[in-house]
Amino acid sequence: MGIKLKTSEQYELRAQVAKALAHPSRLLMIDALGQKELCVGELTEILGVDQSTVSKHLVILKQAGLVGVRNEKAKSIYSLKACCLEGFWQCIESVLRDNLACQQKAVGNQLGNS
Repeated sequence: MGIKLKTSEQYELRAQVAKALAHPSRLLMIDALGQKELCVGELTEILGVDQSTVSKHLVILKQAGLVGVRNEKAKSIYSLKACCLEGFWQCIESVLRDNLACQQKAVGNQLGNS
């Protein structure tokens, strides 16, 4: 057949990371943590949501292996572990631009046929 596929477990693990990325608040948190380490309070302020919501998002990101945490005095300081996401974001932006161009072309064709 010539197609080399991963195991179902590997796809499950990939899906776990993809699910962790599939929320706008978590994407914002990843972006902020990519710029500097932050504590829960700082992330709460950035997101404009309550601390328990931020903590729940952090658990998901940590379980997916995207963020790490270290304790400093009475604070938990979070950092981005997955520093390889820049290429991923560039890919997503490229897909979005291509989709937008196709949508604009389709709308233009529809308007031209009216």
